[in-house]
Amino acid sequence: MRECSRLSRRAALGLTAAALPLSVAAPASAATVIGGERLARTGVQVRGAGGLPKKLTARSWLVADCETGEVLASFNAHRRLAPASTLKMLFADTVLKKFERTERYKVTDADLADIPAGSSLVGVKPGITYSVEQLWQGVFLRSGNDAVHVLAHMNGGVAKTVAEMQAKAEDLQALDTHVVSPDGFDHKGQLSSAYDLTLFARHGLKNADFRGYCGTRTADFPAGGKKTFQIQNTDRLLTGAWGLGTYDGLIGVKNGYTSHAGNTFTGAATRGGRTLLVTVMHPTEGSNAVYEQTAALLDWGFGQGRSAQAVGTLVEPLSEGGASASASPTSQGKAARAAAGAPGSASSSGHPSSWRLLEGGAGTVALLGAGAWALRRRMVRAKAARAEATAEAQTERETETETGTEPESGGRHRR
Repeated sequence: MRECSRLSRRAALGLTAAALPLSVAAPASAATVIGGERLARTGVQVRGAGGLPKKLTARSWLVADCETGEVLASFNAHRRLAPASTLKMLFADTVLKKFERTERYKVTDADLADIPAGSSLVGVKPGITYSVEQLWQGVFLRSGNDAVHVLAHMNGGVAKTVAEMQAKAEDLQALDTHVVSPDGFDHKGQLSSAYDLTLFARHGLKNADFRGYCGTRTADFPAGGKKTFQIQNTDRLLTGAWGLGTYDGLIGVKNGYTSHAGNTFTGAATRGGRTLLVTVMHPTEGSNAVYEQTAALLDWGFGQGRSAQAVGTLVEPLSEGGASASASPTSQGKAARAAAGAPGSASSSGHPSSWRLLEGGAGTVALLGAGAWALRRRMVRAKAARAEATAEAQTERETETETGTEPESGGRHRR
């Protein structure tokens, strides 16, 4: 009975595990195979080239060719981390094309009412009319959450914009990203990865307005009436601020900082007709380290990285003909299906797919069948052991009768 009780508990635990969606039963890293199996691995991934910068303290980084999409080297590419204002690249990917840059909008108090306390601001004021171009300059140059929220309200509200950003991330196959707010501010559960941020930058740079805004160093911003004040881009590799030199060939893209996320940066630069993308997330040092490590990785990519063989790829958006990882017949695609809603994964709605339920049922049947077999085997063994013990005891009694040996106290017999 004790064996049967233990088996029942195991069977119950097995039944529970089999019924769980994969997103619960499997580690989060199951969603990190987009772009290639090697990008799912921890640690540095590089092939065919040496000389990577030695002093890289970021928790995650990635170097990719912007044109071909080849990932030349990476470190924890799919590690999910707080993105800070680099998430504004996804905001731009989602909203930028919706409004003409010459369109004008008069800001209200309601447009600014839901900005998180402690946000970076460009200085948007209610009652002042801004062009869409000026608002985007506020987003890209000063990382202004006030400009983000005005554009989000123009787009139908923050909640609608967040939902559209999440849908855009899924279209881009940026499956490490979870959007909570459009501005990238610290919110519980707001996450992305070096891989996803690089996808956002690559997609955005295809748009001339995106490319123009992220590469603008200074602009005049309305202060009310005919007055303006100058705003400067906070990208230090672009402007050479805070003791850094400008990076030769830099064309953008976006930096970010919060006390929780630390420093994040995605940069793009062109040399000799080749454009590279580098994302660096959360160096252990503050201040200039995120820019210095980005510059070092760009230098490597334009130098020794030319001989690097791809360790992965930046996938294309589904809406632009990109192959869904869930439909790929390759082994890489089979691995990616766990992240893309294929058999064995949760659906995009967050609920188990019908395949998952079937798998769970099959797993349950198999588990219970195995449990029944184990129980029968234990019962047979127990029965055989009892029979053997009975026979042995009978033999001992017969022997004791023949030799005249008496049983010891406790009923055990000396042999």
